[in-house]
Amino acid sequence: MADVGPIAYLTGEYPRATDTFIQREVAGLRANGIDVFTTSIRKTGVEHLVGEEQRAEAAQTFYILNAAKSPLRLLKCHARALRKSPGRYFRALALALRTRPPGLKAGLYQLFYFAEAAVLADHLQQNGVTHLHNHIAKASCTVAMLMSELSGIPYSFTLHGPDIFFEPHHWRLDEKIARAKFVACISHFCRSQAMAFSDPSHWSKLHIVHCGIEPGRYDDASERTGGNLLFVGRLAAVKGLPVLFDALEALHPKHPDLHVTIIGDGPDRAALEERARALSDMVDFVGYKSQAEVAETLRRMDMLVLPSFAEGVPVVLMEAMAAGIPVVTTRIAGVPELVENGVSGVLAPPGDAGALADAISGLLGDADLRAKMGRAGREMVTAEFNIAHETAWLAQILAEYQNGTQPPLRPVREG
Repeated sequence: MADVGPIAYLTGEYPRATDTFIQREVAGLRANGIDVFTTSIRKTGVEHLVGEEQRAEAAQTFYILNAAKSPLRLLKCHARALRKSPGRYFRALALALRTRPPGLKAGLYQLFYFAEAAVLADHLQQNGVTHLHNHIAKASCTVAMLMSELSGIPYSFTLHGPDIFFEPHHWRLDEKIARAKFVACISHFCRSQAMAFSDPSHWSKLHIVHCGIEPGRYDDASERTGGNLLFVGRLAAVKGLPVLFDALEALHPKHPDLHVTIIGDGPDRAALEERARALSDMVDFVGYKSQAEVAETLRRMDMLVLPSFAEGVPVVLMEAMAAGIPVVTTRIAGVPELVENGVSGVLAPPGDAGALADAISGLLGDADLRAKMGRAGREMVTAEFNIAHETAWLAQILAEYQNGTQPPLRPVREG
């Protein structure tokens, strides 16, 4: 494998408590000998710095908007880009205008992205960065695309979903795929959506790179009693928490000792706490927690419940499966590529509180089945969603594209 790097990572906010998988990926690439500079559009709030890992990453991350707030620095970055290559500068500006969404406000934001792209390009060039990889294909990926046109530094991105697939034309997913060196899709479902919005000539550069976990974090399990449920996620409408509350109300008469811990925060927290007021003895909202705290909580849980309406492939499901507990979630998007119904968990129809209650009840009453599903889940994530394997695969993709060779869809397995 050829030497790679140094490279940079870009996201809208880094590090976030909800995106620990990106932090693990960065650490994994560094473990593979690649120098990785982390960059972010915005600085995260202190509520996301929930552990030493997050604080350390925040301390060494370059924040584009912070730098761009200095008018002198902003002007210098643009002046250097214009002086270095007037052709590239005006092509990047034209690309920004050509790919802007409709509407005055959206057009104005596109000019902001162009301004940010020059600041990012200047930072990357000064640090000798040879490639930029972006996570989340929305605004930050627009900045990555414009930076690449401005500087000549190639870019790639990891495509997650589901929100990008709600507005693929608004975010010009087609143009981003066409101009990217490659695209890391987190699942086959995700890749199929990328194929739907891109020209077939670009399909060969759509690779499957799973988000991953460290199975070793979840080796030790405490004694489990059967009635402790866990939800981990952003407190937003897409996660379907009201459906879980409806299911809990149905379960309460037969399972009065049932208890649900809700880890996470978000825009709907106040409304959800109000909705759960009648379930106050059953539900605890505990806010964001660090990776270590989530792992410790999983040791005490009997199952994880995720009643989402839309997902990519939720990392929290991987964490629960690695901890040896069954998962109850919804049959959507790429989730069935991770959770095999009846084997490592139960897949319920999204939005169906009765089916969700039945799935939870079935597991509550069968400790042997919970243990069997927990073992199957751990085997699955250890084999297919191990961050050490996935970052080695991503490093291979980076190296092969640098060498001018074509990587396969997934790594070739031996034996």
